[in-house]
Amino acid sequence: MEAKHVLVTIPVEEGHMEKLQAAAPGWEFRFRGVGDLFPASARPAGTVAQPSLTQEDVAWADISLGNVPAAMLGQGASLEWLQTNSAGVEAYLKSGVLGEHTLLTNATGAYGLAISEHMLGMLLEILKKLELYRDAQKEGRWESLGQVGSVYGSTVLVLGLGDIGGEFAQRCKALGAHVIGVRRSPRPCPPCAHEVHLLEDLDQLLPQADVVAVTLPGTQATQNLLNRERIGRMKEGAVLLNVGRGTIVDTEALCDALESGHLAGAGVDVTDPEPLPPSHRLWRIPTAVVTPHISGYYHLRETHERIVNIFVENLQRFQAGEPLRNQVDFSTGYRKLPQA
Repeated sequence: MEAKHVLVTIPVEEGHMEKLQAAAPGWEFRFRGVGDLFPASARPAGTVAQPSLTQEDVAWADISLGNVPAAMLGQGASLEWLQTNSAGVEAYLKSGVLGEHTLLTNATGAYGLAISEHMLGMLLEILKKLELYRDAQKEGRWESLGQVGSVYGSTVLVLGLGDIGGEFAQRCKALGAHVIGVRRSPRPCPPCAHEVHLLEDLDQLLPQADVVAVTLPGTQATQNLLNRERIGRMKEGAVLLNVGRGTIVDTEALCDALESGHLAGAGVDVTDPEPLPPSHRLWRIPTAVVTPHISGYYHLRETHERIVNIFVENLQRFQAGEPLRNQVDFSTGYRKLPQA
């Protein structure tokens, strides 16, 4: 295979640069920074300074490892392969962003650890009323806020059993929950769940669940999936978690369900709109735990290492002419399923 031009747009340490270059000897690499995508607070410690990404860099590249702004890809870029550093790829599925024959792969497998732990943290905060006790602490109020919930003995409905959903399901199962998984296609029940259903069964499953956890990607099929009617179907006193995309959940219906007490709480790392405006009422609902889409990113060092390792593995596969890990189906926005 002829030597390729490889553009890397994630923060890297010296060791990462050496590892990537060693995976493709003789290929030319450029390491570039993507401004606002990686503010100083989100950059892992020890990463090297990188020149800012330019349109010339994008035009030069045959392969891009990292989330190049979609607006830069429709301007004469001719990538053979784009490997994102995110699990979500919706920006690259729009018409005119990538060429007809461009391969697209995502970073599924990098974020399950970090995001599942974030989800568990939000869930325990809500079940144990820690967010309400924090409010009481700020006011100097020493008082009991009554009964609390537990993961043990609860029914947890996980929408999406990929890397993130599977890791969260595994943790809930270990804590004594009955875990029901929902998938888009029929496959055997994985060890992380007690039972698995198709998305078409969602309306029957929602009333059974004490916790509904959304880990799905943002696609046309998942747009407004948890609308007002389905939020109304959820069990009284249930908890909703969303780390997928904000567009999956009707935000106003969620706020109404929290304010009425129909839902005991919600933990969201993604919102619609996003960023959530300072004036939005969701910020001020006591039983809502809101984080600004930071459960993944590079805040956990292990996530950064896993992303680099996925890049290295796929570079080796690309050179060998082997199928790439995490190749995305443009028609669905999901990873292509392994052939039976």
